[in-house]
Amino acid sequence: MLQPVKMAALAAVMLLAAALPARAADTVTADDTARFLAGMAPSADSPLTPLTKDPSWQRHAKFFDNAFGQLEQRQLSKIRNWTETNLAAPRPTMFYMFSGPDFLYADVFYSKASTYVLSALEPVGSVPDLTRLPPGGVGAALHSVERSLGSILSFSFFITKQMKTDLQAGKLNGTLPILYVFLARSGKTIRDVSPIALDDKGAAYFANENPGPNATRGVRILFAGSDGAEKTLYYFSTDLSNSGVRVSGFLKFCATLAPGNSLLKSASYLLHSGNFTTVRDFIIANSATIIQDDSGVPLAFYNRKQWRFFPFGRYLGPIGEFPGREQPAYAELFRRSQPIDFGIGYRWRTHETNLLLSVKLPSDGSGSPDAAPSAEPPPPPRARRAPRPPADVGEQPRGFRWFSR
Repeated sequence: MLQPVKMAALAAVMLLAAALPARAADTVTADDTARFLAGMAPSADSPLTPLTKDPSWQRHAKFFDNAFGQLEQRQLSKIRNWTETNLAAPRPTMFYMFSGPDFLYADVFYSKASTYVLSALEPVGSVPDLTRLPPGGVGAALHSVERSLGSILSFSFFITKQMKTDLQAGKLNGTLPILYVFLARSGKTIRDVSPIALDDKGAAYFANENPGPNATRGVRILFAGSDGAEKTLYYFSTDLSNSGVRVSGFLKFCATLAPGNSLLKSASYLLHSGNFTTVRDFIIANSATIIQDDSGVPLAFYNRKQWRFFPFGRYLGPIGEFPGREQPAYAELFRRSQPIDFGIGYRWRTHETNLLLSVKLPSDGSGSPDAAPSAEPPPPPRARRAPRPPADVGEQPRGFRWFSR
């Protein structure tokens, strides 16, 4: 009497086991979505794999292969070499204020960090299930991603006004799709993506927890590199002006991860103004190293007894869109600069670029920083070809206003 029951139970278990892989394959993972948006093949059993036969995706994949390949050759590989030479002991945390979704440069400058904290005004946004887009929707979505990345692939920075428009249009919106692309193209594997909110004391809330008024919204992405070690990326949409950060818990949250390293690039010279003194003071107080161009912390706000400075490249002053931001002390410092073989920031041409590495001295008065370039004199500069703009990677803006925040 029990034999038929046992057989029926065994059949049910086998049926369930057979159904599980199929049910798992029906799920579109964040990692597969990131790879698809980046023009990289998703996993073989992903529901997105059939969409890679779409001519619009194949064109998109070739476009990004070419664009990121050029970027790797002319800039990213050179930045990696620079960091290997000049960053001796980076901290686990890196802060990147005014970053937008620029994980690409956060990773290439501080690849050994385990926690990345990015912040800007742009909203997190969302990435829909791409398998549910209407006919023709995939091509339109991929085109919007290309447009959003046009300036950073060409010049190394986002054009804020243009990005605001691009990140609000279409089904893909906000910074999350761009973060996905940069993670995938940087060789990362996304393991988990979850919304995060901070209350006014800096405590983190997940899922449906209530952070109270003045919440700072963001996203937490857990990912791994080629070595499999898990890392964390935070992006927060937040107002970094004095009036914004004083009522939010963002800097209180950052303080729990400090001290760290900071990156400041193409920051609209906001830290030169009296309306961003709170975040400027935080960066100086909580950073072991700061990598910046001249749009970052003005030299006058560093305590010369607490910092050592290592200038690279040439300081030609701010571009015309930012008059009145000249720094005579910066110009004097860069008279003793070392050569640089890549461009960065608003002056993205190699022969115009300035990059300053500031290293905080230890508080014990030993005078020996824990992260500094080699004491060996730099090698003589190599002969250089006549400078030229980077290869075109798409339609570039004409007559744009650079940054209007």
